[in-house]
Amino acid sequence: MHTAPAGPAPATRTEPTHRTSPAGVAAMVGSGMSNQIGAATGSLAFPVLGPVGVVAVRQYVAATVLLAVGRPALRSFTWRQWRPVLLLAVVFGTMNLSLYTAIDRVGLGLAVTLEFLGPLAIALSATRRRVDALCALMAAAGVVTLMRPQPSTDYVGMGFGLLGAVCWASYILLNRTVGSRIPGAQGSAAAALLSAVMFLPVGLYVVLRHPPTAASLGYAVAAGVLASAVPYLVDLFTLRHVPAAAFGLFMSVNPVLAALVGWIGLGQGLGWIEGAAIGAVVGANVLSILTSRS
Repeated sequence: MHTAPAGPAPATRTEPTHRTSPAGVAAMVGSGMSNQIGAATGSLAFPVLGPVGVVAVRQYVAATVLLAVGRPALRSFTWRQWRPVLLLAVVFGTMNLSLYTAIDRVGLGLAVTLEFLGPLAIALSATRRRVDALCALMAAAGVVTLMRPQPSTDYVGMGFGLLGAVCWASYILLNRTVGSRIPGAQGSAAAALLSAVMFLPVGLYVVLRHPPTAASLGYAVAAGVLASAVPYLVDLFTLRHVPAAAFGLFMSVNPVLAALVGWIGLGQGLGWIEGAAIGAVVGANVLSILTSRS
């Protein structure tokens, strides 16, 4: 999966031999927008539920969808299979909680950009080309610019964004392990279920401490559907109709989509310096993908 990662993505896929279809492009656009609009919608419930409460609801929605799709045979899992699934469940929950806490503190655009450093680091670490060193420098320059000292700088919020990046990178690596040990989407579905179970006490505490309003609960459920269910199901289609390089290239645009949705939907405007910094991070990934060797 991609930014502000929704539910766990399928761990394995086959590279399509055909070119990107118009339907595949439309699906990627829809998935990206759904993901960011879902995150923005979830933030509307923060005043009542807080980021923790919203993430709890999102985990429940993700687990429901993934269980229906993956249908994991839990009783047949061996301990060798359960180990990475347990780690993936912890990472999945921590990743979403970090992202939503960062969104609450620094805004959607900056939070998603910082989290995007996770998959970018994975991509750049896989090669030793000079162009990738340049890409790493571009991304680093963007991050330093975003985190430059200012009176209004929220380093805690940015720290949560960077924690989300670490979690997303871990998520990618764990998904590979899970995919190699458990067929299909069963491992991802099991991880989503465990993550939802872990958040049950959190959800109960939030309900008892801050009884949700109908509106806040609706926003949280909508976030789960738009940022978990829709992207996951759409990506199942997209990865069968879009080459992996094109898919990765479009995912690079997610920080831009997040900044756009944050500006239009939440009134979270960014200055030209922040915009240029986000552009540097996005550009680093785009350059790495466009110059990669097949």
